[in-house]
Amino acid sequence: MDLVAPVVVEPLRRRRCSECHRGPLDRMIVEFNAPVCLDCADLGHLVFLRRGDTALTRRAREASTLWAVVVRHNRRRTRYERQGLLVEEAALAEAERACLADSEARAARRARDAVRRAAVDAEITAALLTEILRLFPSCPADRATEIGVHASTKGSGRVGRTAAGRSLDRGAVTAAVRASVRHVDTPYDSLLMQGVPRHQARTRVAPAIEAVLRTWREDGGSTSGRERG
Repeated sequence: MDLVAPVVVEPLRRRRCSECHRGPLDRMIVEFNAPVCLDCADLGHLVFLRRGDTALTRRAREASTLWAVVVRHNRRRTRYERQGLLVEEAALAEAERACLADSEARAARRARDAVRRAAVDAEITAALLTEILRLFPSCPADRATEIGVHASTKGSGRVGRTAAGRSLDRGAVTAAVRASVRHVDTPYDSLLMQGVPRHQARTRVAPAIEAVLRTWREDGGSTSGRERG
């Protein structure tokens, strides 16, 4: 089966997302001639790998279930030029391990780890983690931690860094958990790579997402009145 990689554009002028209206956008996709931010396009969990290291790029692409090509328009040459890839963080880590013989790859890994550690705000992450486990008491602790860290990464614009996220709005927290379930516990990413339109793919995996959230909500107490996101 041929894979259809999404194309992500680095816009030359200020653009705002047509769905969430956030902006200006550093990177976006174009759907129905309208800009869509990476979070709304379900690509926000991917990390950027700049072009230049052929071996690292190849290994990261092969290890990533979902990946996207990043391009930017060169006005002088009147063409789009490839800037790199967006890949899953775990795939990039696996590719870097495979390239450990390369000193530049080792340096890049250390720099990336340092940036990630510096980006995590412990207080926001801890509060978000507590709220995730309150709303979803049966969510595995390691998954709750993963969701909390991802959603509260400094400078990401993800839910943990929005006003709703900082106020621990139930809908915002549920949205972060739902996004994690979509990518980790369903074949959603594979559907996108098969060329299934994003909205159709979401519809197809919605029952599986609800089943996981229902299980995670269950505990010894009442769950009546809780939002399902």
